[in-house]
Amino acid sequence: MRVLIIEDEEKTADYLHRGLSEQGFTVDLARDGIEGLHLALEGDYAVIVLDVMLPGMDGYGVLRALRARKQTPVIMLTARERVEDRIHGLREGADDYLGKPFSFLELVARLQALTRRSSNHEPLQVQVGDLWIDLIARKATRAGQRLELTAKEFSLLSVLARRQGEILSKTAIAELVWDINFDSDANVVEVAIKRLRAKLDGPFDNKLLHTIRGMGYVLESRAG
Repeated sequence: MRVLIIEDEEKTADYLHRGLSEQGFTVDLARDGIEGLHLALEGDYAVIVLDVMLPGMDGYGVLRALRARKQTPVIMLTARERVEDRIHGLREGADDYLGKPFSFLELVARLQALTRRSSNHEPLQVQVGDLWIDLIARKATRAGQRLELTAKEFSLLSVLARRQGEILSKTAIAELVWDINFDSDANVVEVAIKRLRAKLDGPFDNKLLHTIRGMGYVLESRAG
């Protein structure tokens, strides 16, 4: 799941970026309203976490401009405690509101809830052959057997599964699973693919994860 954080407080922004990444989310970060709006309009995000008090353009301005073009789910963060402020944000188009300070686990739960009830969210489950992936519960089974995956391995698998049959280059995988500025010359993608393949295909005769020499990787069932 790809999430955009628009937050100017360095400590909060870094904490959210690190925490959500460890939970398996793909996270982009903007530190002012103008940059945040640009990313929100140009990117394809499952959810946006938007602070109210931002330099350049405040959260309400970002939300109004975003809602003129897109309906990406938005959860707003604010230190303001007045009910009127929360009502204002919801009327501007926010889907949820969370006051600072907040519980990180509550934020994660709210992000997942927004994704579940969003009208344009991704499928709840993806099937590739005898592989089933539950994108909300973040678990995968093959032939009825649970695959024990790390958070990053699950993110990698879900990216490949949502684009099953499509060849993804190392650079594309790096941008989708890690960070848009990720150094694709490193062997991190190759190592991650190797580890995922061992868990996904190792015990089975029908292989799902294929290497296309000189192009990248593709997840698809070639049985039958």
